[in-house]
Amino acid sequence: MKTINKGKKKAGTDYVGMFCVILVAAILLGWLMMQSHDMEIRLQSYEARAAALTESIEEEKARTEQIDEMRAYMKTDAYAEDVARDRLGLVKENEIIFVEAEN
Repeated sequence: MKTINKGKKKAGTDYVGMFCVILVAAILLGWLMMQSHDMEIRLQSYEARAAALTESIEEEKARTEQIDEMRAYMKTDAYAEDVARDRLGLVKENEIIFVEAEN
């Protein structure tokens, strides 16, 4: 008579299954690490872009302030007087103008 061992398994079967599970887990872990690295690189580029845009916004705010100050100055009589002196050559009464003589 032959005896059948139903409770025993082949020794190599357990190792093959465990190897396959470990291999799949290693592949998934590697893929997740690559994705994490890619996301970190994207995050750094977005942070750099955000910093550049913030700096650009600050520069534009400063420029806007200068324009507003110039607009306010252009509404004053001092601006009109400066333009009349520079462009039209006008002078005030009792004002003496000195001209440098050429040798």
